[in-house]
Amino acid sequence: MKTSSRFDDIAPYEFTESAIILAARLGLKPDQILKLDLNENLFGASPLALQALANLSCAHFYSDADCSELRNALSDFTGAPAETILIGNGADELIDLTANVMLDAGDSVIICPPAFSMYSVCTSLHQGRIIEVPRLSDFQLDMASISTVVEQEHPKMIYITSPNNPDGCLINPKDIDTLLNLPILVVLDEAYIEFSEGGGTFGQQNSRIREVIERKNLAVLRTFSKWAGLAGLRIGYGAFPDWLVPVLWKVKLPYNINAAAEAAALASLRDLDILAERISIIQNERKRMIDALARLPYILPYSSQANFLLCRIIGRSAADLFQILLKKGILIRYFGMPPLTEYIRISIGRPQDNDRLLQALEEEA
Repeated sequence: MKTSSRFDDIAPYEFTESAIILAARLGLKPDQILKLDLNENLFGASPLALQALANLSCAHFYSDADCSELRNALSDFTGAPAETILIGNGADELIDLTANVMLDAGDSVIICPPAFSMYSVCTSLHQGRIIEVPRLSDFQLDMASISTVVEQEHPKMIYITSPNNPDGCLINPKDIDTLLNLPILVVLDEAYIEFSEGGGTFGQQNSRIREVIERKNLAVLRTFSKWAGLAGLRIGYGAFPDWLVPVLWKVKLPYNINAAAEAAALASLRDLDILAERISIIQNERKRMIDALARLPYILPYSSQANFLLCRIIGRSAADLFQILLKKGILIRYFGMPPLTEYIRISIGRPQDNDRLLQALEEEA
């Protein structure tokens, strides 16, 4: 027997080793591994979220299929109407759902690399055609090329991220306005918006999520994985235009959110003061890390509005540096492919985590 040939050319998502497996391979204890590779929040879940998980009493029941309580709470948090909000098993599920309902075989999608790999994976899974429009040298969007592609190729969607992963830059607001004036669905991934500055608490003024109600071609994705420290529970959400929401409800699997994730997300929204305090620490640590890394002769850190830093390695091999840190129990993100062959990405941890990384990097200077 043979599977469908349409999956033959799809590259699987690349997973990194878990801390437990990595520790065993290196002869270390799991708590000796410092994970700075996947932009997780090393502060972990908030106290109220942990309490909600410890006191979970409804695991034997299916969760609320509509997630109505969580959607109302998110409406209060974001300013987007509850009826526009859909909850997903991570934002990944919503990326996949959007591709599923929007694409017929051969429909094209614009992706602006370097970018989150799931955009390409989901487009390919749903038989879409990927049109790559690489970002400029400063990682901003190449608006002239995007406009030309839209005019000539008539794509259905464009996936963009702000702050972008892996570089952490916010997209120029004027560029987003220009995209929204094009005949294309703009799927704006704001997974890291809460870490951005100049937009008030949780970066809310930098977000476009409140505009979904008035824009017919804007969908905004968010997640609890980063700012709320719930990556392991896989819970994200998105706000979608009114014509798209009913179709997404049709396609979404029932009970896609587990009871533990829902309880932790609701509790996180009641624990905003401590989460805001942690974000402030991460923002301050981001500044400290940029200054410290810039003093090292072989590292050029890029400015970032996310909880990570992209760094170009100068005069030595990024792959070798990755292996050196790995042997010390420090895991960072090494890309190993163009255009990021000589780049690494470092998640911003707690002050003690960042100190350990800086000491290891200084030893290699």
